[in-house]
Amino acid sequence: MPRRQKKPVSQAGQIRIIGGKWRGRRLSFPTLEGLRPTGDRVRETLFNWLQLDLPGATCLDLFAGSGVLGFEAASRGAHQVTLIEQNPVAFHALRQNRDLLDANTSELDIIHQDALGWLNGNIAGTRRFDIVFIDPPFNSTLAERALSALAENAWLSAGALVYVESPKASNHTTLTRPGWQLHRQRTFASVVSQLYRCP
Repeated sequence: MPRRQKKPVSQAGQIRIIGGKWRGRRLSFPTLEGLRPTGDRVRETLFNWLQLDLPGATCLDLFAGSGVLGFEAASRGAHQVTLIEQNPVAFHALRQNRDLLDANTSELDIIHQDALGWLNGNIAGTRRFDIVFIDPPFNSTLAERALSALAENAWLSAGALVYVESPKASNHTTLTRPGWQLHRQRTFASVVSQLYRCP
């Protein structure tokens, strides 16, 4: 009797890349508490906002989860994307999806670590990011803490863009940082998308 193949842990849900060189490719992600992939409509709006800034950019996807924002950025011409994910199951799925796309680590660098710990425990130095995606589990203070760590630890290049996705019910005014400008904002059914331009 042939051995039954074990299903990969990432078969619980699927996301579709909607633009760029991997357009139409479907990637699997695990069902985990707090993991909520950014939907197609929100993503289309976000990447329309970023279309002039994304080609050749260095990007950071904090709280990567399904990785859909980071993979979409790489698909649409980002030079390099770093994805940070703490959950080991989600991290394993991210690496599987990178292999599925036949991408290399210089294009998609996937790090298994707590995002805030990574931001606060590393010296930015010459490594700075042009675009940062912040989409943590809702009903947490992780977005505010990540914004503070980015600003205080000099992770951002001049004129960097920082995207924050948060629940509609939250208080979005607390996300502002001195010198940052709210560049774009749109409210969807239950989600608010905000894009900040940094000095």
